[in-house]
Amino acid sequence: MAVRIPAEIRPVSAAEHAAWLPLWQGYQRFYMTEIPAAASDVTWQRFLDPAEPMHAALAWHEGQAIGLAHWVYHRSTWTTGDYCYLQDLFIAKDVRSSGVGRQLIEYVYAQARQAGCARVYWLTHETNSRAMLLYERVAERSGFVQFRKLL
Repeated sequence: MAVRIPAEIRPVSAAEHAAWLPLWQGYQRFYMTEIPAAASDVTWQRFLDPAEPMHAALAWHEGQAIGLAHWVYHRSTWTTGDYCYLQDLFIAKDVRSSGVGRQLIEYVYAQARQAGCARVYWLTHETNSRAMLLYERVAERSGFVQFRKLL
């Protein structure tokens, strides 16, 4: 069994860009993609704007950022409460399976509850079997398959 790491989870602040960026870049490498720097810059600014529905938090341990979560609130035709889409979740490689992912998900659950959301949901790649071991314990599979078209 892996050692459990107690993490402090808190929303990002403007001064934490340098702590966030390496995790964000690690997330992109994990999914073998490269998001343009301009898009990442806009995303960071949206996290800091209270008028935006986009949010971010970092997991900290001993002064080091070790994980991130990004989520977006949006309307739904199925409920009166908004949905919360957990868009990105990433844990530094050396602390995976330490409970930090669960702590970040639970943090997002709490934020969504406080915002009056009816549901939290997310996607993962079908090959991300390690993460799915956690996801199976903290949520249920919807059975839906995603389709998309890039524009």
